[in-house]
Amino acid sequence: MKLWTHAVISGAGSGIGLGIATRLLRRGSKVSVLDLQLSEGSAAALDCAAEKGTGEWQFLRIDITDAAQVHGAVAEAVRQFGPPELALNSAGIIINKAFTNLTATEFQQVVNVNLNGSFNFASAALPHMRAGARLALIASMAGLTSNYGYAAYGTSKFGVVGLATTLRFECEPLGIGVSCICPGEVRTPMVAGENATGNPISLELKKLAGSLDVDSACDTILAGLDAGRWQIIPGMRSKLTALVSRHCPNVFYRLCCRLLQQVMQRQKPLNAE
Repeated sequence: MKLWTHAVISGAGSGIGLGIATRLLRRGSKVSVLDLQLSEGSAAALDCAAEKGTGEWQFLRIDITDAAQVHGAVAEAVRQFGPPELALNSAGIIINKAFTNLTATEFQQVVNVNLNGSFNFASAALPHMRAGARLALIASMAGLTSNYGYAAYGTSKFGVVGLATTLRFECEPLGIGVSCICPGEVRTPMVAGENATGNPISLELKKLAGSLDVDSACDTILAGLDAGRWQIIPGMRSKLTALVSRHCPNVFYRLCCRLLQQVMQRQKPLNAE
């Protein structure tokens, strides 16, 4: 178990980011929580974790799409707690719609938050990081193999995987590790919103890679970061999905198409009404 002296985490007001932040606080780390907002419940969870582990935390409000805000917040985090040993970007959004129903504004919004936001975070954090530190970007299983209804989300997450891959080449020779985290479905508030409004065909296909609770996903992610792993995929079903899609792409595509046809057949009576 590694003690990350100072961790800067974006999107840490909820979901995976919050889960990682509380775990680090229980270890005694200093954690800079970056997000648009922080609820009373999340603040209480951070306080409780800090008390158990003698960690410290601070909240810095940012819009991940605003480069100047992100750079300013990271600089302030460093001023308060010192250079980050871990910088983790978990800020993200999802819009799950078939391409024909997706507007240009929606597409640009998702790419701006997920991909441009990852760039903003990395460009703000890296100048403050020293040899032995680690930069981690949360992509998605959708960044390895996309899904029906993921024109915006899949595109943005493929971009995050590409960005992390490039940064790995450029940063690791300098002694700064890079991790790309590619979870399948994790039952976060963002996913709850997707399940309430997302395309029903997409939601059925997502079941192929399985679903994890936040605690299980965070435990796996943090263990991977501690071990210095490049690609971290929580969950055995997600790992298997990634393996088959990478090494047997045609088999994987045919399997998905078969499932797609079955789901669309079940949807026909509903559409007819």
